[in-house]
Amino acid sequence: MADHDDSVLYEVSDGLATITINRPDAMNAMDTAAKVALRDVLQSAGADTAVRAVLLTAAGGRAFCVGQDLKEHLSNLSEVRASGGGNALSTVREHYNPIVRALTEMPKPVVAGVNGAAAGAGFGFALACDYRVAADTASFNTSFAAVALTADSGVSWTLPRLIGHSRAADLLLFPRSISAQDAHDLGIVNKLVPAAELVAEATAVARALADGPTVAYAALKESLAYGAGHTLGEALEKEDELQTRAGASQDHGIAVQAFLDKDRSPKYVGR
Repeated sequence: MADHDDSVLYEVSDGLATITINRPDAMNAMDTAAKVALRDVLQSAGADTAVRAVLLTAAGGRAFCVGQDLKEHLSNLSEVRASGGGNALSTVREHYNPIVRALTEMPKPVVAGVNGAAAGAGFGFALACDYRVAADTASFNTSFAAVALTADSGVSWTLPRLIGHSRAADLLLFPRSISAQDAHDLGIVNKLVPAAELVAEATAVARALADGPTVAYAALKESLAYGAGHTLGEALEKEDELQTRAGASQDHGIAVQAFLDKDRSPKYVGR
C-alpha cells in the first residue's frame, strides 16, 4: 500500500480493519488525496487475508462524508474550461467507481459506522457497505441534483435495491436531508443507536463479523449481488456453486462440530 497523508486512517487489529475518513474540518469531504487514500486502503483490506471484516467510519461528530470537496471541484472545472479540454468529473472513473467496487466486491463483510451527515458520494459509500449502523444524529442526502449532477458512487444501483424505485427516484429528484430515524424506517439503516454509543456498537458489529465464518460471508455477498441481476434458475445454480465452496471450508466443519457439541461459541478461523 502506498504512503498517504492522514486524510484516511487505517488500522488492523485481530482481523478487523478500521478505516476512518479523517477530514472533520471539511465535513469529511473527499479531495483527491482522500479519494486516492480511501481507494488504496480498501483495496489493501480486500486483498489482505489477515483482514476478515472492515469498519468504515469517519472522524468527528458532524459528518460521515459529504461527498466531493466542492472547492477542489470548482477549481478543476475552471482549469478544464480554461484549457478547453479534459473532464472535470474523471474522478468518477478514477476514484469513486473503484472505491464502490472495493466495498461491494470485497470477499468479507463491511460495516459502515455513520456518525453524521452522509451526502452524495458519502451516501453512496454507506450504501455500498453490507451493514449500516447509524447515530441517531446522522442524516442522509443524495445531493446530486442539488448541484446539477446525476447519481454516482453506485447510488443508482444500491438505493433502489434497498428502498424501491419510486422512493429512490423521490430522494434523487428532490434531494433533501432525511433523518437517521427516517432512513432506518425506509430500510437504509440496519441499526440505529444514540450518538454516544455509535463507535462501540459499530465496532461490536464489525468485530462479530470479523470473528465469524469469512468464507460463508463472502459467498453470501456474492450470492446477493448475483441474485440482483439474474433469474431464479441462474441464482439456484450460483447457490449450488457457492454452497460447495462454503461447505469445503474449515469453518463449516467447525460449525457442524460445535452444533453437535452444543457449543454456542465456535472459534472460526476464516478459512
